[in-house]
Amino acid sequence: MGWWQVNADTLARSRFVLSPYAEAFASLKLLHAGVGAHPGEQDWLRAHLPAYRARLAAEPDTALLVRAGLGRDWIADFLTPTPRDGESFEDAVARVRATPPEAVRAHLRMSLGGPLPAALDRDDLAERAARLVEYVWQEGVRPYWGRRRRVLEADVVARTAQAGRGGWAAVLDALRPGRTRWLGESRLQVNLHEYPPREISGAELLFVPVTPQTGWVSWEEPGRERYAVVYPCVGALADEHRRPPVPAALGALLGRARAEVLVLLASPMSTTQVVAVTGQGLGSVGRHLRVLLDAGLVERRRAGRSVLYSRTAAGEVLVRSAEQPAPPERAPDTPRR
Repeated sequence: MGWWQVNADTLARSRFVLSPYAEAFASLKLLHAGVGAHPGEQDWLRAHLPAYRARLAAEPDTALLVRAGLGRDWIADFLTPTPRDGESFEDAVARVRATPPEAVRAHLRMSLGGPLPAALDRDDLAERAARLVEYVWQEGVRPYWGRRRRVLEADVVARTAQAGRGGWAAVLDALRPGRTRWLGESRLQVNLHEYPPREISGAELLFVPVTPQTGWVSWEEPGRERYAVVYPCVGALADEHRRPPVPAALGALLGRARAEVLVLLASPMSTTQVVAVTGQGLGSVGRHLRVLLDAGLVERRRAGRSVLYSRTAAGEVLVRSAEQPAPPERAPDTPRR
């Protein structure tokens, strides 16, 4: 397994960062795999995979570059610039484009684990890669970025709340279950590969959510003073097609529409997300949220530009109680003779 040695300063300075470029590159990885993890990804692939494959069919050298760059166990470093606070997609892709040709070829040899194919022994690889990620951003991510950003902001709120309940160890264990894990003794497992450990004490440590169910790690060179763990956001948030069932008892108590809102808020969501998932009107959702807030069943927090709602402990108890099957009715006692 690959792990990083951190110290208290690293954890104290660690934070969540949203990255449009990371979202675009994660979407490129999804297009490359061609298989969606849930109905939301499957719908997106049906809309965008044919055009992506047609583009690569017309540019076989770019197709070879993608296969080489994604590798099997290691992504070419120049494709995954470590995110920076508030960095735009355009600024991040400019860093990819500016990678020197000799560095690109060295990164590709690393991802391939061997020599470079003759077709990739050229100087325009960084430009080709940048153009392809720009294409994925413009066609497959930017039209949805407003909604995706709200999903990512909701994930950050959920992780922050998790830290409050269970500490950083609980958050780290849940980023990519089975891959990321707090090992104790200042060691953070970041993947399952047998790479030498890295000493990153004192460095910046960033956690970067993306909506596709994928992830990777990266670090800034030279100096390697900034490290990032890119992870998939909470699956239920990424898939707006999923609508958990409303317990009949809860619907009878609150009214079905209001109960549906409360059930959805197991993970933080904005008003517009609730409207999108339920199909209820904006005014109706707003009224339901106000009643639930006043009753102490939900709370709200600001995350970036969004106000996100989630269930309180009282709301959790109410929903869980309604999900429990009703006890069987007791037969009336019969008189003894």
